[in-house]
Amino acid sequence: MNRLPWLSLILVLSGCAGSQQSVVDAAGQQSGRIATLWWFFFWLLLTIFAAVMAVLGMALMRRPGKEEAEQIETRREPSAAKSDRIRRVVWLASSATVVILLGLIVMSVATGKSMSEYGHTKAGLTIDVQGNQWWWYVRYLNDEAQQIVVTANEIHIPVGRPVMIRGTSNDVIHSFWVPDLHGKRDMIPSRVNTEWIEADRPGRYRGQCAEFCGLQHAHMAMWVVAESPEDFKKWFDRQLQPAAAPTDPHLLKGQQVFLNSQCVFCHNITGTMASGQVAPDLTHFGSRLSIAAGTLPNNKGNLAGWIADPQNIKPGNHMAQVPVKSEDLEPLVDYLESLK
Repeated sequence: MNRLPWLSLILVLSGCAGSQQSVVDAAGQQSGRIATLWWFFFWLLLTIFAAVMAVLGMALMRRPGKEEAEQIETRREPSAAKSDRIRRVVWLASSATVVILLGLIVMSVATGKSMSEYGHTKAGLTIDVQGNQWWWYVRYLNDEAQQIVVTANEIHIPVGRPVMIRGTSNDVIHSFWVPDLHGKRDMIPSRVNTEWIEADRPGRYRGQCAEFCGLQHAHMAMWVVAESPEDFKKWFDRQLQPAAAPTDPHLLKGQQVFLNSQCVFCHNITGTMASGQVAPDLTHFGSRLSIAAGTLPNNKGNLAGWIADPQNIKPGNHMAQVPVKSEDLEPLVDYLESLK
């Protein structure tokens, strides 16, 4: 018995849930609706496929009777009664196909309608997410300017609270997609598209740009961190604070290396003279999970490699290669890692 098809099926199904991002491992009401629709489609179409294959197999294995054999040999037309039976079967199968397709359309439209209406009557957070080649600008909106939080490539949300995502693009068309929480939503320059997400349980959910946007499209990811309301408030309050001023001479040297380099023209670190607005905000960079929009885990070794040669790690990205002396690299990395 050939086990290869079964092993392939097991591998495919094993990737459907429990991975970093999964359409069928729903973590919120919106993604739950999508998963329910997907599973309904899957089992219904699998049943139809199995039925068709079973009928086909029976037809292939069935031997023609004496009368049918004579008809085949003499090329005679089937009897009127048999023609009527064939016509009824074809009509019944065609009608069933139309009914099934209409039913699938109705279910799909109903699911989309319920998803579009969700969240509009509920109080929640509003977050601006802007797609860039190839990273995500994230801003938590608030009527009070001092309560606005800006970060990059990472979104924190409280469990059980609806969050409106206002998506747009700064260059080409991108697509905001966090499979565990919602479907895809295009991000178009000069236009704002909205969607609501809500997490039912704490966790880290990987998002991905789902619209081809250039060379590093595959490396344009993000993390959505769902946490308890208490933990979210702690995170939010920390984000409102300026970067901690270093007191250690080693970290102080790293800060001076940063402030005396071209980095200040692109990046912002609140509380310092660095006020660039065209690259990710680094005020609390050390607390983030990844570097370069999910390309690398955020650790000291990866950060050093990224600073030394960003084009080698993510070719075509818009970060300039800034010359840093070898004796200055470690203090600079430690300073950036200290920005919690």
